[in-house]
Amino acid sequence: MDNLKAELITIGDEILYGQIVDTNSQWMSTALDKIGVKVIRKTTIGDLEDEILTAFAEAESRADVVLITGGLGPTKDDLTKPCIAKYFDSTIAINEQALEELTAFFKSINRELTPINRAQAELPVKSEIVSNQLGTAAGMWFHERGKVFVSMPGVPFEMKKMMTDIVIPKIQSTFQTPLIYHKLIKTVGIGESWLSELIEEWENQLPENIGLAYLPSIGQVKLRLTATGEHIEVLKNQVAEQVANVLPLIQQYVFGYDQDTLESAIGKKLLDTSRTIATAESCTGGYIAHQITSVPGSSKYYKGSVIAYDNRIKTDHLNVSKEILDAHGAVSQEAVEQMAINVRKILGTDIGISTSGIAGPSGGTPSKPVGTIWVAYADEHKCVSKKLNLSKNRDLNIKYTATALLNLTRMEMDAISVQTLGTKS
Repeated sequence: MDNLKAELITIGDEILYGQIVDTNSQWMSTALDKIGVKVIRKTTIGDLEDEILTAFAEAESRADVVLITGGLGPTKDDLTKPCIAKYFDSTIAINEQALEELTAFFKSINRELTPINRAQAELPVKSEIVSNQLGTAAGMWFHERGKVFVSMPGVPFEMKKMMTDIVIPKIQSTFQTPLIYHKLIKTVGIGESWLSELIEEWENQLPENIGLAYLPSIGQVKLRLTATGEHIEVLKNQVAEQVANVLPLIQQYVFGYDQDTLESAIGKKLLDTSRTIATAESCTGGYIAHQITSVPGSSKYYKGSVIAYDNRIKTDHLNVSKEILDAHGAVSQEAVEQMAINVRKILGTDIGISTSGIAGPSGGTPSKPVGTIWVAYADEHKCVSKKLNLSKNRDLNIKYTATALLNLTRMEMDAISVQTLGTKS
């Protein structure tokens, strides 16, 4: 079954100028995906008639459904209504339902319906009204030449109400939409190209109705399996079978699925093993503590942090020996290991993790250039550290360091679980 194709058009100079951010397109894409409609293009255009009409024509040539937001206000710079009327060769007249709803809206807020506001009840006669229960600008639905055009306000909460209550159900009743089912496999610690080599044979054998996409981010790669068909349970079973087939190839890199994050996966491991954790951060300045505590319920396993940005804090509060700092420096294996070991002891946790490095863009030396960072993990049995050689970009260095340390924590906790299982058996 072919996917129903949609194009999204956002109208407004304020978006092109960067004065507001277009959040509508992202929300609409997600909503359409849930009903099996594939968004093939998103376009933002200014308040110019020629540009708007050209965008309409191009969208009609590519898509089955065209959703438009913005440009429906009562002022002269709002051109969407006259443009879409012109595009479909339609006159504009008072729509009685729109006028009734507009009058009721103004009465509900104890405001007078002025002539300029009354003009908002004028709609193209070829369109069907899409009621706006939260604002003054009615939407317009056109079903012409086998294509559907829907124009909605750019105000996000007004658009979302229209989409949820009216537009989505009307699309489903107008077209036969396929089901789309997504499954995300989340990996860490392996690059996209290496991952693709590992699973190449498996990928080549995927059924025709299941597609695979690689979604890389800092230190992580998500594998998105997308299945299309007519029965959701059949799709779920198909995808589950493919996940089971690929896992033996990549198990060591997989930390979760769908909405899981690296920090939530670690949190679950800590809860399952009744263990606690503390952080000692230098170059990351509390970023890892923020990630861990972003997970609801993290207070059950996360006890606290020491942000030892200055060496005096490392010596006075983390008991890192002055001799180590003098001999090896703060950015060293010896220093970061003492930080992890001692924060665990000081805060009374099962696990301590730490960072120390040169995030940049300055502060590097020939022997320790910017991007030189050490991370460490410590528990009651061992202390493991790792050196990272990163970039000159401070923000990327901080985020990649957090991912690397959380992944080190994940792997060491997995090793503990394996050892414990081996001991019990």
